[in-house]
Amino acid sequence: MKHSTTPQTRRGHRGGPARRIGRTLALVLPVFLVLSGTLAVTRVNWTGSPSSSVLAASDVSSTVVPVRKAAAQAPQDVLRDHLMTELQEKNPGVVLTHLQQAVNGHPALARHCSSIARALGRAAVGIYGASRAQSYARPVCDTAFASGVLAAHS
Repeated sequence: MKHSTTPQTRRGHRGGPARRIGRTLALVLPVFLVLSGTLAVTRVNWTGSPSSSVLAASDVSSTVVPVRKAAAQAPQDVLRDHLMTELQEKNPGVVLTHLQQAVNGHPALARHCSSIARALGRAAVGIYGASRAQSYARPVCDTAFASGVLAAHS
């Protein structure tokens, strides 16, 4: 048996430029995707109008009430107060759209969505009456708005 005198090229070989580029992408790409996805999700259009300015979901407390008062309130309380004020000026359909957008943009508010929608439903009965308030009901946070209307009417 004769041994080869040619050096083995596989041992200790770390790969060429393609392998290095692949490793770099494997490390950098997931970080990039997470950061870009996080930035995309945290942007909320509070007005419902596509041409209006877009605020970050973390800016809820500073744009809705003065900073001093917002620091004392939880984000869901700030949102509820803002939507209740908005209900005085706009119809419940617009306000429910803004609630859904706020929850979509700031998922931590999702567990408070039903209670906020019920409160809006009760308030809408006081402003519009039961039958007109019920006409604005739709499946935002399940059917919490409709149950709020029903609770205020009975």
